[in-house]
Amino acid sequence: MKTKQELKNQLRQIDHKGYKAYKVLEGEYDFGTYRLCIDHVQGDPFATPSRVRIVYHNKNIIPVEYLEKKHRRIAVEDTLLRRLHRSLRACADRERKGSGKSGLVTACRAGQEILERTAMHVTPQYMEARIEVGFPAFGRTIAAGALEEILFELLPEVAEKTFSAGKTAAGTRISANQSQRPGGRNGGQKALADELRDAVFLADDQQFIREELAQRELVAFVADGSVLPRESGVSQRPMKEAVAFKSPESLAVTMQLPHRGALRGMGIRRGITVIVGGGFHGKSTLLKALERGVYNHIAGDGREFVITEESAFKLRAEEGRCIHETDISMFITNLPTRADTAKFSTENASGSTSQAANAVEALAGGSSVLLIDEDTSATNFMIRDERMARLVSDEKEPITPFIRKVRSLYQDLGISTVLVAGSSGDFLTVADTVLQMDCYVTKDVTERAKQLAVPLTEEPAEKKSWIRKTVARHRVEKVRVHGWDTISLDKTELDLRYLEQIVDESQTAALAYILQYILEKMADGRKTPAYLAEEASRKLEKEGILSVTPKNYGAGAAAMVRKQEILACLCRYRFL
Repeated sequence: MKTKQELKNQLRQIDHKGYKAYKVLEGEYDFGTYRLCIDHVQGDPFATPSRVRIVYHNKNIIPVEYLEKKHRRIAVEDTLLRRLHRSLRACADRERKGSGKSGLVTACRAGQEILERTAMHVTPQYMEARIEVGFPAFGRTIAAGALEEILFELLPEVAEKTFSAGKTAAGTRISANQSQRPGGRNGGQKALADELRDAVFLADDQQFIREELAQRELVAFVADGSVLPRESGVSQRPMKEAVAFKSPESLAVTMQLPHRGALRGMGIRRGITVIVGGGFHGKSTLLKALERGVYNHIAGDGREFVITEESAFKLRAEEGRCIHETDISMFITNLPTRADTAKFSTENASGSTSQAANAVEALAGGSSVLLIDEDTSATNFMIRDERMARLVSDEKEPITPFIRKVRSLYQDLGISTVLVAGSSGDFLTVADTVLQMDCYVTKDVTERAKQLAVPLTEEPAEKKSWIRKTVARHRVEKVRVHGWDTISLDKTELDLRYLEQIVDESQTAALAYILQYILEKMADGRKTPAYLAEEASRKLEKEGILSVTPKNYGAGAAAMVRKQEILACLCRYRFL
């Protein structure tokens, strides 16, 4: 490891040289309380910024007990990443000069969800932050003085603000196990020890609820007082002055959380739950909260105690997607084209065939809960009313609608469904629980709904090897991420717009790396996408997201994803 003085000397030697001379700076440097690692230097001032790590020595800053359990460690890392962003914002007023991305200093942004990320990694020995730095230049000539200011002034200040335990008013350093009261401030910012404790305690409570779901045979829990509406269609922040959630008495459960104590809320039971109500009364808002409830949320989000079974999958139509050798015969048979629906393939799926494929892929991925909104579903896949059945006989209709399978999916395969129905009353017949949203107030109308129900024909569901396609190994030269909804693997693009439980651009980056890793190192021409997704998921669980992330992480910092999204991407990858 080199000294920081050696780094300063190198900078002065390459000043005003061509931009590529910056490459000599790659390496590790001792800055006393931390190591500065320059992992990858951009080749051009207009290219993706250089990759830099700050590895801060963890000398009794993070209590060991905060790192012993995974959910606690992730909460610690999330807290430090958010502190890093506040520290960077505090330095954002410094003037940037030069070409392209000169002087840009950024880190992976964190949204309302708490995710395991490569941007921050904590062990009992050290805390590691990954940062992007635009190495300054004028034209393509090195501006070493500007970079020296970043590396020797800005980053040390950022590191101290992010990782330092802070000082009391009397000037005594606050240790990590001697926190102030909640809400205590230190120079306008809560002390690190307080932040860590609050985040870890919240994570403990959230984890407790997740474990209680299985014990109580629930698929989701929505706490009283939760704020479900969002600020706007492009913001995930809670809406101000929104109606707070309150459980109907008939569905209320109380959980005794380890830190918060007694918490009352609505428990959604296993089986079929139908959510009804007029337009704009909160049906889809409740479902969207349940979709994102597979992840923990930060304090103040309003949905921090909306907890959904982790394998729950949002099912919808997706016209135009490709399908590879997938058995959709549970829903679609006897096509006029005589295509084999037990091994169905297409490059341009219809609404019904895409939703059928999405359904069986979710089952293949181990999902035990399906989340469905009538508004984003193919009508002919979901229902077929009595009059239409009289006009077009079953022998002439290749689609067995979901409504005829939903009960057997639960009774035969243990798959629960939570479904928003705004116009079709047929779903009342198959429901175990019916919730009505009335001006964002939740009512249990199950008994009245059963009085209105009419008999329906039901058909059995059988467990199968849903996906027959095998994946051949091949090399991927370049991966790119475009926003949160598109991945490029060489010349092949994957459209992820309809995978609605991808909530962060860093998850999209992770999926790009995971797919590259699978295609290059796991695929062998014999394994199916479902098998590969399971194998990759086990690797991530055991070794972490860094185990599949390249050193220069060119598509961006990565965040953990579920097996369900890995499988969904593999199934949408064209030219397998």
